[in-house]
Amino acid sequence: MNSSLPLLSLLVFTPWAGAAVLALLCGASATMSRVLALVFSLSTLALGLVVLRAFDPARTTPQFVEHHDWITALNVHYYLGLDGMSLLLVLLTGIVTPVALLASWRVDHCPRMFGALFLLLQGAALGVFLALDFFHWFLFWELSLVPAYFLIKLWGGPGATRAAYQFVVYTIGGSAFMLLGFAAIFAATGTLDFTQLAQLGADGTLAQKLTALGGWGPRAIFLGVLLGLAVKVPLFPFHTWLPPAYAEAPTGASMFLTGVMSKMGVYGFLRILWPLFPAQLHAATPCLLWLALGGVVLGAFAAMKQTDLKRMVAYSSINHLSYCLLALFAVSSATGRPGLSSEAATAALSGTLLQMFNHGLSAAALFFCIGILESRAGGRRGLDDFGGVRTAAPIFAGLCGIAMFSSLGLPGLNGFVGEFLIFRGVFGLDPSAAAVACLGLFATAFFLLTFWQRVFHGPSRQGGTTGEFRDVSGVELAALVPLVVLMFVFGVLPHLLTGLFNPLITSWAGHLVLP
Repeated sequence: MNSSLPLLSLLVFTPWAGAAVLALLCGASATMSRVLALVFSLSTLALGLVVLRAFDPARTTPQFVEHHDWITALNVHYYLGLDGMSLLLVLLTGIVTPVALLASWRVDHCPRMFGALFLLLQGAALGVFLALDFFHWFLFWELSLVPAYFLIKLWGGPGATRAAYQFVVYTIGGSAFMLLGFAAIFAATGTLDFTQLAQLGADGTLAQKLTALGGWGPRAIFLGVLLGLAVKVPLFPFHTWLPPAYAEAPTGASMFLTGVMSKMGVYGFLRILWPLFPAQLHAATPCLLWLALGGVVLGAFAAMKQTDLKRMVAYSSINHLSYCLLALFAVSSATGRPGLSSEAATAALSGTLLQMFNHGLSAAALFFCIGILESRAGGRRGLDDFGGVRTAAPIFAGLCGIAMFSSLGLPGLNGFVGEFLIFRGVFGLDPSAAAVACLGLFATAFFLLTFWQRVFHGPSRQGGTTGEFRDVSGVELAALVPLVVLMFVFGVLPHLLTGLFNPLITSWAGHLVLP
């Protein structure tokens, strides 16, 4: 779909314009800085709804395309486009970012710079979800690290410096391999256009061209791209940077990291790795399936052993995102198999996209709830630092309980639908993998219910602050209530989301034949 108004460019660059405004307003008060950051962050949701209204879900090709020559000597184009998966993540970013800024309303250390960095991070994430040429896709991918690094380092906890360095080193290390891989792809094909490369990958032409670089070519380049994306998700065992980064980051940054940035890696698997390297991914899935299961099971058991509540939710994020990779790898493993059930593949892929969106809502809400507990307790956030919070703050307890049960996958809330479809699909494709993954479900139920029982019920712990625990403020309600309402809406009416990408998923499932 073409439009005279460059809606996708506006989506990407309006937050950056807001960051520039904040950077130039040296004399702005703290309140004005917060309000401006919030207003510019809302542009994504507003423009996303405009796009949603004109979006045609029946089309599987990119819509609202903006395609212009950029660096002609390298055959690089400024190429933005949007399909159902991209739109889903744009809407998620438009919801999570304003909520995260509201959660950071009481940040008093240089709120102007905090808001500017947050808007830079928002625009970079949107660029990743909308760019269809690797050159500027990779620019957005790497630029997202800069504001995230400073948000963690300057506004984080006692271990923030080490966590920020670890986050950047891991991600840049993985990205270096991916960059080398795409340099080889460009040398072989002369293009960095994702749509053209996907066509070459589908018919096996890309593998033939890469083989011309050397017999090791397709496998080595596949591994390089895989590593860059695996670190970002993260895929077990490349996850060790995530718990300290999420735990040390300020609350709003933790919400964005888990709600939006972690989806960039899964998006890369679906947008780049799977279409470009179907045969190589299929060959690697026996190993990758076990790594995804490691994230599902070990992530949940690691969360069960945590006493730091933020680290508990961080490990929970590894567990939930590993479900997405489990579904993708199960579909890839079954590709080309006689009797492959397209219904099971469709369920698994639909569950993956729903899980990406729904986890973004529930995990962001849980991190905000932990942030409220931490602020009320003078910086403490241990599992045994609280007790009886339900009595002292019943509204907060109710909202946090809904977010927790959404993460748990309670029927009627949004978290249930994605997990159900993933297990429905994986069971039809690889029953043994689905059976092992059930261990992660049991462990998730155990640690979340333990969190609920110890923090919100029973007597106040010795030395705790439950007696002075006040209920949620107006700003905190403004941040939590929209997330909770959406958990109910998309739990009861999941077709509001699935309708955006059902034709796309059907198209994917209909082409599961190895070149």
